Amino acid sequence: MLGSFQRISAMLLRYLYLHKRSVPRSFEIIFWPVMELFVWGFVTMYIQQTAGGDISRIIVFLINAMVFWDILYRSQQGVSISMVEEIWTQNILNLLISPLRIWEWITATFIYGFLKTTIITVMLGFLALALYRFNLIQADGLYLVPFAFNLLLFGWAVGIFTAGLVIRWGHAAEALIWGVPFLIQPLSAIFYPLSILPPWLQVISKCIPSTYVFEGMRTVIATGSLEAGNFWIAFSLNLVYFAAAGAFFYWMYHKARVAGRLGRLGMD
Repeated sequence: MLGSFQRISAMLLRYLYLHKRSVPRSFEIIFWPVMELFVWGFVTMYIQQTAGGDISRIIVFLINAMVFWDILYRSQQGVSISMVEEIWTQNILNLLISPLRIWEWITATFIYGFLKTTIITVMLGFLALALYRFNLIQADGLYLVPFAFNLLLFGWAVGIFTAGLVIRWGHAAEALIWGVPFLIQPLSAIFYPLSILPPWLQVISKCIPSTYVFEGMRTVIATGSLEAGNFWIAFSLNLVYFAAAGAFFYWMYHKARVAGRLGRLGMD
């Protein structure tokens, strides 16, 4: 157990030290989330100025949705990019011949992704309060924490899945790291309720954990109470997706090793 903790800590420090030595890498963590907040924040201000009636709740929905989407996306990227960078730098063989186990490597990327997501979420919360007088931590804000946890789990599962694709097919699959989350986005009812989607798309959407998270988020904002059903459905689906993604990653890793692709990753 102590050895595992040391190896996980060593990999986590490796990823953290990359930011110490690279200002652009650290800047990239905050640049895109802040730009998204600016865009959505000013769009909602424009809607508020031009539309009639009380639309303050819609504005709260949109900004919360943007922050929650970033939790899912950044947690997925934290896992996928961390693992793929080992391929880009041709360091994966060094890791695989070391005592480091696959699950320890994945755990280190989970922690790294969680730290990045936490920093970004806190920063966005302060900016939203300063620029738009939007308080992310409201009286009912604690009810949103279980849903944020579900998004973190789903982001990790998607991250493992996309990393498995790259482990198996190398550079040919790298575009999916960024493509898969945005394939999920319109199906997750992030910026609109599930009822807006066509009936046949709703069937697909109900199979995705993030859909219940964003539906639950809107319920919390609208009623000030936590609807346990959305949380537990999302959590149950996350367990299924998490287990399936882990099995898929190990399967892809095994097939890449048998085919001799691990030694050529980053070179072809």
